[in-house]
Amino acid sequence: MKKITIYTTSVCPYCVRAKALFDRKSLKYEEVNVEDQQERDKMIEKAGGRRTVPQIFIGSVHVGGCDDLYALEKEGKLDKILN
Repeated sequence: MKKITIYTTSVCPYCVRAKALFDRKSLKYEEVNVEDQQERDKMIEKAGGRRTVPQIFIGSVHVGGCDDLYALEKEGKLDKILN
């Protein structure tokens, strides 16, 4: 299983929703809080300039945000990316 990293803030409902999908699938993930400006700057660079949260990475693949994650799940592609 590839490493999952999710960049979040503590007040983001989309972050909660994305983490809930991972929790339902019993997947472990690393959560990085980007309320710290240094962490936010790292996220923006890694995400190709995207500033919104969540930003989700599976291994080296940039999934995008919550809607992107749920779209992959709906299309049956999320499990393929994870393995």
